[in-house]
Amino acid sequence: MPESLTAIGWGDRWSALLAEHGPAARPGRVLRHDGVAVTVATAEGERVIPLRRGVEAVTVGDWLALDGDQLLGLLDRSSTFRRRAAGGEGAQLLAANVDLVLLVCGLDRPVRSGRVQRGEALAWDAGATPVLVLTKADLAPSLDEVLADIERDHPGLELHVTSVTTGQGLDELRKRLTGPTSVLLGESGAGKSSLVNAVLGAEAAATGQVRQGDAKGRHTTTNRQLHLLPAGGVVIDSPGIREVGLAGDEEAVDATFTDIDELASGCRFNDCAHDGEPGCAVAGAVGDGTLAPARLEAFRVLRREALAAARRADEQERRAHERKGSRALRSHDKQRPGGPRTG
Repeated sequence: MPESLTAIGWGDRWSALLAEHGPAARPGRVLRHDGVAVTVATAEGERVIPLRRGVEAVTVGDWLALDGDQLLGLLDRSSTFRRRAAGGEGAQLLAANVDLVLLVCGLDRPVRSGRVQRGEALAWDAGATPVLVLTKADLAPSLDEVLADIERDHPGLELHVTSVTTGQGLDELRKRLTGPTSVLLGESGAGKSSLVNAVLGAEAAATGQVRQGDAKGRHTTTNRQLHLLPAGGVVIDSPGIREVGLAGDEEAVDATFTDIDELASGCRFNDCAHDGEPGCAVAGAVGDGTLAPARLEAFRVLRREALAAARRADEQERRAHERKGSRALRSHDKQRPGGPRTG
């Protein structure tokens, strides 16, 4: 396979999946999604592939099976990065086949613990590793206090502190991103596009000004886009996201709060909800000061959100199954010798 595709993640797994689409199939990776078409990297260069009905929804990072400009199908994903769609109905695809999720927070504003925890849960749900990247370190009013809060609220979370103005932390971050596929998640104005340009060493992503009054930024990135890093590996830039809603399950929340999950193994009851049950090791840890009450409350909030997301997904699946059954019944009735039933 040409070096150009190896550099953006092609390997033996994808070769085996591509073979299922026949000898004429050629691979391409989605660089950008523009609604009715996608820009794809192929061995022969970039091309625009129109999307056709009946194919599973495509997102940036996907590998496709192509025959010229014809889309044959989607290669099974190694991971799917998603969030709850606006309005709470269904899940919105953010990226596919990602290894790292960079949770980008600007130090020119407070680092919101709940948002970071949601980002962690989204990453674990995707089968990817969360990495917290703090940008604008040169604008941090009290960096030591912020770092102490992060260590308390997010134990074990990989952390990189950066500044594109001074260059702080950028070399270490470039090394970390070399090889895997990474996607950026953060609100507008957090410095995602500036960070992408810094690690790429080129002005590949548009950047905008941040309002001084509230540190809010404009959506300078309007489409998710995949960029090739100079030393190999790719990074996916994305528009700022105001709301980070969970679309995953309880296991993703447990992976975010591994300290609570480990404590729970010492509870008297296997189904302990850590809410007043006798012999609760988690409550004991809160009582003796080894677990912060705020962290337990954050765990409870995300568990409730994950359970609600699972119930919505089950209900949507049930409705889809019923609609499918109704369509099949109507089709069967039309083909009956006597025509549709009337009573």
